[in-house]
Amino acid sequence: MHIRELTSRAGVAERQVRYLIAEGFIPPPRGGRSNAEYGDDHVAAIDRYVRLRDLGFPPAAIKLLLQSREGVPFPVSPGITLVVDPSLLATGAPVQPVIDTLRSLLTDLFKEQAHAHDARHD
Repeated sequence: MHIRELTSRAGVAERQVRYLIAEGFIPPPRGGRSNAEYGDDHVAAIDRYVRLRDLGFPPAAIKLLLQSREGVPFPVSPGITLVVDPSLLATGAPVQPVIDTLRSLLTDLFKEQAHAHDARHD
């Protein structure tokens, strides 16, 4: 697709697309400058950037999040940090299965902690 279709599908201005390319938030188009072609990967990258920006992340933080190879740490509560693969950020992936898994894991971990604590104090 050409830039006009990209801007229409992504809901951003051409100037914003050029900024996102220049700053490395989205890959450059395929083809030469006069034959620039964009794909669904560009739309997805723009959507991811916009979602993160709408969540309150400034551009510098978004860049760090997207460049992180080891995962992005999000403090959940004292002593618990969730590390998220940057490729999953703002993708619209279903959240409920992750919540269910985390609930089960934390329930088991805290239960074990309680048993170990009780055993030490007997």
